[in-house]
Amino acid sequence: MGNPNRSKAEKGLMRWIDDRMAVTQAWEDHLSKYYAPKNFNFWYFFGSLAMLVLVNQILTGIWLTMSYNPSAEGAFASVEYIMRDVEYGWLLRYLHSTGASAFFVVVYLHMFRGLMYGSYRQPRELIWLFGMAIYLALMAEAFMGYLLPWGQMSYWGAQVIISLFGAIPYIGEGLQEWIRGDYLISGITLNRFFSLHVIALPIVLLALVVLHILALHEVGSNNPDGIEIKKHKDEKGIPLDGIPFHPYYSVKDIVGVVVFLFVFLLVVFFFPEGGGYFIEKPNFEPANSLKTPEHIAPVWYFTPFYAMLRAVTYPLFGMDAKFWGVVVMGGAIAILFVLPWLDRSPVKSMRYKGILSKVWLAIFAVCFVVLGVLGAIPATEGRTTIAQIATLLYFVFFLAMPFYTRMEKTKPVPERVTG
Repeated sequence: MGNPNRSKAEKGLMRWIDDRMAVTQAWEDHLSKYYAPKNFNFWYFFGSLAMLVLVNQILTGIWLTMSYNPSAEGAFASVEYIMRDVEYGWLLRYLHSTGASAFFVVVYLHMFRGLMYGSYRQPRELIWLFGMAIYLALMAEAFMGYLLPWGQMSYWGAQVIISLFGAIPYIGEGLQEWIRGDYLISGITLNRFFSLHVIALPIVLLALVVLHILALHEVGSNNPDGIEIKKHKDEKGIPLDGIPFHPYYSVKDIVGVVVFLFVFLLVVFFFPEGGGYFIEKPNFEPANSLKTPEHIAPVWYFTPFYAMLRAVTYPLFGMDAKFWGVVVMGGAIAILFVLPWLDRSPVKSMRYKGILSKVWLAIFAVCFVVLGVLGAIPATEGRTTIAQIATLLYFVFFLAMPFYTRMEKTKPVPERVTG
């Protein structure tokens, strides 16, 4: 039998805390009494996995900063010191570098699930907007962190990306200098990128993640059927098609976490460089402003947009191709923010949409992968033509959405979730 005095003391302590912080209410609102649809499938693992990878990045990042030297003279040597002399430093570095790629894999799959099941539709527009803001902050965070190893690809990759701002008329040159903090990429650039990477952007990311989750729990989770479970409740006000997130989905997510960690650690221990895609071979050489790598390309998660940038080869309206490439690249990300207002279908989920929506989503996914591959390899005339076609189809998917989602014949949506 348990100690009744201890039980009373624990209850008394919990009551004292609740009077001041409402911990129990927060637990109930967001876990034990937060009712999620009972028909979640494989695609719903990626939200919790994104949280897991975020925690991994923060914890490994904190440990790495303890031995890192953010200066042009010491950055590369400090990374080598971490890899060779710090106890388990090699593991921390690989957990962080592989974690960056894992983060984007998980986020891209999480976004694709949103596209499939209409998780951006009313009343979840704000959830989608916060999600896109997280994606944008994540890209900035990854770009800042990419410079920190101070290897050849870090240096020249940053050089290429920062030079894109120079394509902006009138303010481009000044903007480049402001971002670099110098006339060239130097120790000053490295130091400010380090500050943004370890302090400013993580704070922004964490704030956006909290807002994303609060917005989600306010309106409730979507499901593969795109049905609002709050419409059908019992006499106690509990959704008939809902189950408490804890313990049902919190335990189920552990299965996803175990499978993910198995694959993730397999890569960390056996393929940490990812064949040159996670850590490029030139990045094992210290940054040298006098020696340009044979082929400069960003990390794989930026390559679809890099391919779009290179796909624009013609000047227009007196502006050069580089400017329009930057516009296209920026537009490819910006258009994601207006997605909730482009889809005019009477149904949310791809299960009940017509053939046009399904075909266009498949075309979009294929084009994104093709652009990703093309952005990682040197451009040729044939590859540029393919990139141009893929870029055009990428934008048509969004711009034609108000028309094909209204035109197509949809299937009837059931009253209750189908499981």
